[in-house]
Amino acid sequence: MGSAAVILNSDGSSPQTLSFVELLPYLYQTFIGLTVLCVVYINWMLYYRRSPCAHEYRADNEKHFTDENGKQVPFPSLSDGGTLDLSVIVPAYNEQDRIRPMLDSCLKFLTDVSRKWTFEVIVVSDGSTDGTCDVVMEYVRQYGSDQIRLLKLYENRGKGGAVSLGMHSARGRTLLFADADGATSFQDLEQLESALLLLASNDMTEYAKKLHAVVCGSRAHLETESMAQRSIFRTFLMVCFHFHVWLFGVRSIKDTQCGFKLFTRPAARILFNNLHVKGWAFDVEMLYIAEELKFKLVEVPVHWTEIEGSKIVPVWSWLEMGYDVLKIWFKYRIGSWVIRK
Repeated sequence: MGSAAVILNSDGSSPQTLSFVELLPYLYQTFIGLTVLCVVYINWMLYYRRSPCAHEYRADNEKHFTDENGKQVPFPSLSDGGTLDLSVIVPAYNEQDRIRPMLDSCLKFLTDVSRKWTFEVIVVSDGSTDGTCDVVMEYVRQYGSDQIRLLKLYENRGKGGAVSLGMHSARGRTLLFADADGATSFQDLEQLESALLLLASNDMTEYAKKLHAVVCGSRAHLETESMAQRSIFRTFLMVCFHFHVWLFGVRSIKDTQCGFKLFTRPAARILFNNLHVKGWAFDVEMLYIAEELKFKLVEVPVHWTEIEGSKIVPVWSWLEMGYDVLKIWFKYRIGSWVIRK
């Protein structure tokens, strides 16, 4: 017997049955409608979009920092050569309660007499409306603007946008970005530095000039424990997101979202000149580009502690990141986004 569909009459009388052949016109119209929508969307992606090359808008008043004497000083550029051993970029949005202990831990580690590296810390206030900037300026006056600087953004750009502008303002031959919550121990920076040195074949003098490498802090070794503490639903969403990232994004790094990554200056210059995604999934695009360009990538286990006050909204933020990952894959595949080397 052939397939059939039952449709109720508008007056509520006995229903009429349509055969598959009679349904064909409706199916054809639906198919045509969906095809038109797809064509319109693809054309919009290809032609009615911004330049395929990434562009980071920066207002004039965001190109300067205030030193310990209240003087406005221009930031350097990532396109310049590095003049310090290390720059630490800290994106911060309304972090007045969490950033003080993070900066205490960071600066205690970096100023230890056993460390010979010169450094700077750049806190990027991503349109904060609380006292984040006031807290950071206390440290500027205490340590001096040669060691800690505040980049104040007047509009919220998203975490990716804040990290990118911080990188573009840095002087380091190596550059680390670290989350403002201090969830990762700064003692683990030594492990990242050791891994980077191995990638450079132990050549301290040349690796920051020529090597394109990224060392990623990783919480993958803590996954079993964290899964035991989550609900089944959140664990399911997390597993789906990791598979989604592996399928459409990054395959060589298990934990793409850990906020503790170390870059050589040549790698940072290319990666952050090509970053389109400004939200939570910017790490995925960054590592996607690194894989496409055959950069050296390595993952290093780090100590990590859950800190209250996360800006990530469960479920919604993951769905948003999942959409961005798919957009990254699609836009690079169709040529809507291109990588400038």
